[in-house]
Amino acid sequence: MFNKIYDRLKQFIKQNYIYFIILIIAGFIFYFPLPYYIDAPGGLIDVSERLDVEDGYPINGSLNLAYISEFKANIPTLIYAYFNKDWEIVKKEDVVASNETIEENDYRNHLLLEEANQNAVMVAFDKADVDYEIKNRTVNIIYIYEEADTDLKIGDQIIEVNGVKVSSKEEVLNEINKSDSIQFKVINNGIEYERYANKVDIDGSKLIGIMVCETKEVIPSKEVNINFKKSESGPSGGFMMALSIYDILTKEDLTKGLKIVGTGTIDELGNVGVIGGVEHKIKAAVKENADIFFVPTGNYEEAKSTVLENNLDIKLIEVKHIDDAINCLNNMD
Repeated sequence: MFNKIYDRLKQFIKQNYIYFIILIIAGFIFYFPLPYYIDAPGGLIDVSERLDVEDGYPINGSLNLAYISEFKANIPTLIYAYFNKDWEIVKKEDVVASNETIEENDYRNHLLLEEANQNAVMVAFDKADVDYEIKNRTVNIIYIYEEADTDLKIGDQIIEVNGVKVSSKEEVLNEINKSDSIQFKVINNGIEYERYANKVDIDGSKLIGIMVCETKEVIPSKEVNINFKKSESGPSGGFMMALSIYDILTKEDLTKGLKIVGTGTIDELGNVGVIGGVEHKIKAAVKENADIFFVPTGNYEEAKSTVLENNLDIKLIEVKHIDDAINCLNNMD
């Protein structure tokens, strides 16, 4: 019986070998790993789809986050990107650092999203003069430079620096600036550790070579629910989230019926920080017929060049602080 099955299988393969060869070649073309990613214009997320504010006022227009599409390159997409000016070929090491895993990269970006959302709530409630309180500040290590001389680990929560208890990013940085050799007490997975770090030269500056993120429990007097998808991460939506929460909290609608798009990080003081991929985000906004695009000061020149070189029809507005956006919209006819 086995001989008959073997003979039939051999005959089937012989009759269809061309299809098997094509299948193998196709698999190689589409799934062979390449050390590149593709960045391309993505789309918009209406913040109202991610946000719910207790007793909020309605918005007639829309406030939107712009995002880029990023995916691993294969042979066909790499060839297409070479000829398509809207698709950008990015080296893998520029997306995921060689000294970290994809899981660590995801951890960093999701923690930065959490920090951005918490800052957005604080800034919006401050601007709207609505009460909130803050509890349980923590400072977590989210990235370690390859050049760093340290045994700190990604995921460490810093609780002491050189014997001084710390609970905020500012306190951590203040203590680090006092010496070149630093002792840390951290918690990781519920276990307490003693760690060290020595300052080294990184890009011409003496640094210990870590990136930290501060999270906290922001308890607003009006309930705010922010719901991003698991696939969404990073800090670049913080500014537009803050602007949207503020608009919902205040009676006068800032949008005046317009489709407004923007990007930028936000800190606790309302300062708007630079982001990556601004070229693709502007093109995504134009594709969705947006009226206004708010861009951080640090990205403004690149954004202006993108608009001029591609003859894009959109109003570009530079913002350094959330007040710039609020004042602009309040004074718009």
